[in-house]
Amino acid sequence: MKKPARAPLTPTDLPVGILLAAGFGKRFDATGTRNKLLEVLPDGRTVAWRSARTLAAALPNSIAVVRPGNAALAEELRRGGCRVVEAPDAEAGMGVALRAGVAATAEARGWVVALADMPWLPMELVRAVALTITTPETIAAPWRDGKRGHPVGFGAAWRDALLKLDGDEGARALLTDQPVTRILTEDDGPFRDIDTPGDLAPRGK
Repeated sequence: MKKPARAPLTPTDLPVGILLAAGFGKRFDATGTRNKLLEVLPDGRTVAWRSARTLAAALPNSIAVVRPGNAALAEELRRGGCRVVEAPDAEAGMGVALRAGVAATAEARGWVVALADMPWLPMELVRAVALTITTPETIAAPWRDGKRGHPVGFGAAWRDALLKLDGDEGARALLTDQPVTRILTEDDGPFRDIDTPGDLAPRGK
């Protein structure tokens, strides 16, 4: 007997994407004049748009977390497909921004956390992390050569722990103390971010 076709997944069946875009990027420009997320990549798109578009294409209910007063950045993230959430206390660090994102989506079945300064993430890998969150206790991330990359996925069981985050450590303690399901990849995108102006250029240039 032929098995019935499985119904396609809907956005509510998937974890929510959280794009962290509330940092200051001081290594890129110590004066704060240039926001690295609004810099233009070789394809003509901004870093923010590219990162938001990738996450939203994989997870349509994605949100982006920003500091208040960043109207241009917020608009670019919306153009990329993310709903924007402000984190008033984001100056305290990445943990606060992530906490704000989880609080804004508290009923989600999990979260896939990406960084806005990593525009080369492949959409397929973001989706793979999301689909690996098969139990509330799952934590998953890309892995290559013994190193963990981004994005990182958390099942719903980690809601309370994520809501207690503070400072600039993000969820690093959870990733150190708990087992992480490894998604092996040879792709460079999960390990490549933008710290300096030179990082905007294509590799090999």
